Amino acid sequence: MSFFDEERPVKKTTHEIGADLSLLSVGELKERIELLKSEIARLEAESVRKASGRAAAEGLFRS
Repeated sequence: MSFFDEERPVKKTTHEIGADLSLLSVGELKERIELLKSEIARLEAESVRKASGRAAAEGLFRS
């Protein structure tokens, strides 16, 4: 590990799947729920984008 690696700030994990939730407040739990909902929406949008790209590519090869 170099000297510069030690100076780099460590990114705080906002949520880890399977993490212990018992020490979190209701507010913190709600924040994590909103974070995960936005991540689900992002994943769904990417899935739709990729599926439409694949359908377009398949259409080209069928012609």
